[in-house]
Amino acid sequence: MSFRLQPAPPARPNRCQLFGPGSRPALFAKMAASAADVINLDLEDSVSPADKPQARANIIQAISDVDWGKKTLSVRINALDTPYWYRDVVDLLEQAGPRLDMIMIPKVGCAEDLYAVDALVTAVERAVGRTKPLGFEVIIESAAGISHVEAIAAASPRLTAMSLGAADFAASMGMQTTGIGGTQENYYMLQAGARHWADPWHWAQTAIVAACRTHGILPVDGPFGDFSDDEGFRAQARRSATLGMVGKWAIHPKQVALANEVFTPSAAAVAEAREILAAMEAAKMRGEGAAVYKGRLVDIASIRQAEVIVAQSDLVGAA
Repeated sequence: MSFRLQPAPPARPNRCQLFGPGSRPALFAKMAASAADVINLDLEDSVSPADKPQARANIIQAISDVDWGKKTLSVRINALDTPYWYRDVVDLLEQAGPRLDMIMIPKVGCAEDLYAVDALVTAVERAVGRTKPLGFEVIIESAAGISHVEAIAAASPRLTAMSLGAADFAASMGMQTTGIGGTQENYYMLQAGARHWADPWHWAQTAIVAACRTHGILPVDGPFGDFSDDEGFRAQARRSATLGMVGKWAIHPKQVALANEVFTPSAAAVAEAREILAAMEAAKMRGEGAAVYKGRLVDIASIRQAEVIVAQSDLVGAA
């Protein structure tokens, strides 16, 4: 391990982030009653320009009026290249009250983007006397964003989570696809005449996970567009979880259960992790640095892996 240790990410469940447009307030109570860990009320892509002022007002009212329970509550503001984002920030902080936990900043391309939002947020917080600092989460959605991903991850102490936005990312990269997440029809390899589909998002997800883990931020997988394809969603989520991501977006209520299923460690996985920790503790008592568990070698690195699974389970159980 490096002398400079990786900071721990926020200790909160983040298995599923459920999105809903601010222009449809009838959905808010249903979102609050869902099993999602994080609620993202949207002012950006799901809201037409003409509806943005009313959507903002809807969200401000709902933040105080709806019982959000223990959920993390976030609002996705508009991108920094639009005329809407500054008013999103100012109105939310001046009018929404302390229940708002985070804002999600879309299409972040460089560390300076976060600096700009942080400066505005800090000024408004001081002006209104807000004592609970507003957290940030960001979406990597461009070639610039993935190129500067580590600088973005280190850009603000407010930053708690980072997601991959596959659709805008694909457009920025010039990828020949209209799919949002998942495998793509023409991204395959041939072996003995048989097609094997690879994951075109793998390298970007890995870069995001590495940047997040380096700086103590939660890495989250973004949307899966085909909400009629449960198995495709599960497959994408399992790949993301294997890479180290802690959760996934839901753009349809049915995806909440799927995300929670994948990102909640199974009882068998938790039991095995605890057995590995017990085996290593017994080895330690014998003065040994490794042990044999079910025919395979486990050592100090195995402890760290097992501790991740146990910690995830404990976090979900405490929510």
